[in-house]
Amino acid sequence: MSRLANKTALITGGTSGIGLETARQFIAEGARVAITGSSAASVENTRKEFGDKALVIQSDAGSVEGQKDVARQIEQAFGHLDILFVNAGVAQFGPVEGWTEADFDKSVATNVKGPYFLIQALLPIFAKGAAIVLNISINAHIGMPNSSVYALTKGALLTFATTLSGELIGRGIRVNAVSPGPIATPLYGKLGTSEADSKAMASQIQSQIPAGRFGDAAEVAKTIIFLASDEASYIVGSELIIDGGMSNL
Repeated sequence: MSRLANKTALITGGTSGIGLETARQFIAEGARVAITGSSAASVENTRKEFGDKALVIQSDAGSVEGQKDVARQIEQAFGHLDILFVNAGVAQFGPVEGWTEADFDKSVATNVKGPYFLIQALLPIFAKGAAIVLNISINAHIGMPNSSVYALTKGALLTFATTLSGELIGRGIRVNAVSPGPIATPLYGKLGTSEADSKAMASQIQSQIPAGRFGDAAEVAKTIIFLASDEASYIVGSELIIDGGMSNL
């Protein structure tokens, strides 16, 4: 298929999970792709997988100067940008009393500040008809215990989908969002909990999903392709929830 033929795309946090699968599918759909990742190891592994099919950039998603540098590299490599998938983020969970200012600031910087200033830095090179897709989370909608800061950051990001869609549509830029529920990705191995606690958490979460299972990254990627493509040209400021019915309970 070639729904993204001749399109240029940037995927932040594209070296694992939903971002990596989206990169694979974007390339299969004909897009020229750039990917950011935070760790040297993940960046190197992604470069090995894609070779010259993708530009892979190591970048701290919470650094404003880092986002400006990413924008410069995209302009140098592509000249313009048709698609931005804002996917990089950190998921840290814990009770209110356990949070430190440093941890709070890291979550806000990575999930909110970085994406905002990346979009700002990319504005001069977005093509007319460009599409921005923000990766939110159903945690922006549900009262999941121990997710207060994560949900706060995702709720803030969700407001970008509505406010920026109204502000940028006049420039020919569509802004939309996807909100995945529980997806089987490496994210659940990065929560800072023991293996036993992680398994117990996953089991408890799965019991709340009407579909009876975690989602697959490929299912999310297909939705992102749709929103990024010309097929969704009349969809502006919308959020598509992909959660197996979890938020309907």
